[in-house]
Amino acid sequence: MLKFLFTAALLLATITVSAQLKPFEFEGTKRKYLLYLPASYAANPAQAFPVVFHFHGGGMTVAEQMLYTRMNDAADKHNFIVVYPSGIKQDWNVGFDMSHQHGTNDVGFVKALLDSLKQSYRIDDKAIFATGLSRGGFFCHRLAAEMPNDFAAIASIGGPLPDSVKFYHRTDKRISVLQVHGTADEVVKYDGKANGYASAPATYTYWLTHNGLAGQKESKKVLNVNKKDSTSVMVQEVSDKGITVSLVTVENGGHTWPGSAPFNIGYPLGNTTADIDINEMMWSFFNKNRKR
Repeated sequence: MLKFLFTAALLLATITVSAQLKPFEFEGTKRKYLLYLPASYAANPAQAFPVVFHFHGGGMTVAEQMLYTRMNDAADKHNFIVVYPSGIKQDWNVGFDMSHQHGTNDVGFVKALLDSLKQSYRIDDKAIFATGLSRGGFFCHRLAAEMPNDFAAIASIGGPLPDSVKFYHRTDKRISVLQVHGTADEVVKYDGKANGYASAPATYTYWLTHNGLAGQKESKKVLNVNKKDSTSVMVQEVSDKGITVSLVTVENGGHTWPGSAPFNIGYPLGNTTADIDINEMMWSFFNKNRKR
């Protein structure tokens, strides 16, 4: 869905300095991922670190995802590891445009990768999180449904609940969910798509109900710190006993990463809000929703 053009020299330099590109074989297929360790990791050899799995959008590479979202900056500031897994053909099995049951075993890949990382790095088991953009965001909902014992929380940007994930969701395990979506998104519709995915508000309601939070007191706030970017942000949230479900609605926002630099790539991605830095908001959400 998204494709950003960077020079080969810039990509190579950034990857070399910022993260390690690592191979990973799963079910006979050669895959790969980018790993970023914050500066504090080497300086604190006795400390276990949170880890954020960061899933790219459809058609994006892991390097493009890393550069576009600037998650490494947040990792340095807040002391967490970032893992950027690479999907086969830059895609994820989210249950539409690919068979939920018989398509690529991306959930199995994530499980195997997480097990491997735990063997090699100091990872805090109570602070494993997932975020993603677009197809990567859709996939985070699948991980929330199928790997709630591993992940404490997810944050999906522009990728609401896929119909197939709802259909096959069988566990009653609770997990915190942050859903972020622009009302003017022309790539993944805020109001959902028949036989594809739920609307952003319906996604919020689904996770409230699943987590036993429906009907509990909801907080609401509007953010509009930048009056020049034609957007505003509504944050709705319900929290209880270490579980939180939030909906961040970007009024007039497009299919973009809030707080990032806007890109004009000849595709109708729409407005990028400057009212929030989603990396900061996301980390605050993750940090308060670690497993108990």
